[in-house]
Amino acid sequence: MIIVLKPEVTEPQIEHVIQRVESLGLRAHLSRGTYRTIIGVIGDESKLRVAPLEAIPGVASVVPILPPYKLASNEAHPEPSVVEVAGVKIGGGWLAMIAGPCAIESAERMDAIAAAVKKAGANLLRGGAFKPRTSPYAYQGMGEDGLKILRDTGRKHALPVVTEVMDPRRVELVDQYTDMFQIGARNMQNFTLLTEVGQTRKPVLLKRGLSATVKDLLMSAEYILSEGNSQVVLCERGVKGFDPIARNLFDVAAVPATKSLSHLPIIVDPSHATGRPDLIPPCALAGVAAGADGVHIEVHNCPEEALSDGPQALLPEQYAAIARQIRQLAALLGKKISSVNSGNQ
Repeated sequence: MIIVLKPEVTEPQIEHVIQRVESLGLRAHLSRGTYRTIIGVIGDESKLRVAPLEAIPGVASVVPILPPYKLASNEAHPEPSVVEVAGVKIGGGWLAMIAGPCAIESAERMDAIAAAVKKAGANLLRGGAFKPRTSPYAYQGMGEDGLKILRDTGRKHALPVVTEVMDPRRVELVDQYTDMFQIGARNMQNFTLLTEVGQTRKPVLLKRGLSATVKDLLMSAEYILSEGNSQVVLCERGVKGFDPIARNLFDVAAVPATKSLSHLPIIVDPSHATGRPDLIPPCALAGVAAGADGVHIEVHNCPEEALSDGPQALLPEQYAAIARQIRQLAALLGKKISSVNSGNQ
C-alpha cells in the first residue's frame, strides 16, 4: 500500500504517519520525489483496511498496490528514478556508458583499457575482482588486490567504478573500493546478499538471472529497496534460450516491458547476452532504441590473452566505434550522457 502525502505536508505530519504505520506492526519506507512525497507500507496490508489513514493531517490518499514489488512499481513512484554513481547519472533521460574488462588481470592492463574507454566516452569503469565461474578450475579473480587496482585506476582516469560482489561476507570489503555494487545473474536471487547490499546506501547494478522473468527481477530489486537502499539499476543481460547461435537470448523487449512496470533505470549488457563481438554493436543500439538507460560492454586490449570471457570482448577501437554510434542515437532520442564528477572519486 502507498500513502500519498499532500504537497504542503510538514515534517511532524510525516513522522506522525510513519509512527501510526509502525504502531500497526508494519514497516514504513519514505520516498521523496520531485512533485510528491510518498510512504510505502510493507507488511500485511489488511491491517490498514480498518485504519482511517486518510483522516491523518497531511495525507492526500491511500493507494492499494497490487504488484508484490511495491517499492519498485510505477504506482509507488510515478516518475522515473535517477540513480547517481559518484556524479554519473543513470535514468530519467541520463545514459550510462559502462565499459571495461570482464576480470581485473594487472594494473598495467587495467590502466590501458581504462584510458581507451574513457577516451571513447565511457563514464563508468567495470572490472571483476571476484569471478563466479561455471568451472571451479577457471580463473576466479584477484580478490582484494584486484579491488585496489580497480580503485586506483578509477581515480587516475576520473571514472567511477563498478564491480561484482558475490558473498554477503564480502560486502563490507567491496564497499571500501567500489562506487557501485554489481549483483551478477547467478546471484540475482541470493536474497541474503540482496539484503546486505540493501543495508548500504551505495548504488547497486542488479543483473537479470539466466532463467528469471521480469517479475522475478523486480522482486529481487524489492529486497534491496525494502532495506532502504533506493539506488538500484536493473540490467537485461540475456536469458537462457534454445538457439546456440548466441550465448543467451537477448530479450530487448524486457526493456520497455520493465519500464511499463517500474520506475527503476534499466540498462543492457549485450556482451553477456550474445557472447559474440559481432552481435554486440547492433544489440547495444537496439537496447538504447528500446529505451535502455545505459549500455554495459566488455572491452579488452588483447582478448586472446584474457583470463575471462575474452571471446566476447570488444577491442578498444571497436568500442570507440560503437560508443560513437550510441552517443548519436542517444542525442536523437533526447538522452544525455552524464559527465564524470572527478571530485567524487
